[in-house]
Amino acid sequence: MGVDRLRQDRILDEALANGADPLHLAHVFSLGAKASLRCTSAVTEPEAEQEPNTR
Repeated sequence: MGVDRLRQDRILDEALANGADPLHLAHVFSLGAKASLRCTSAVTEPEAEQEPNTR
């Protein structure tokens, strides 16, 4: 596993552990706004995907 992949995994683990807070990720990993939002959206599911479709 390469260094970049390890960093990505660490960022996603941190997002899961801290409630997917984009400001926290940006500060801890020196990420920009877009990158931190991308990481947090990767670990959170939209409401539509969380509930099974009953129709």
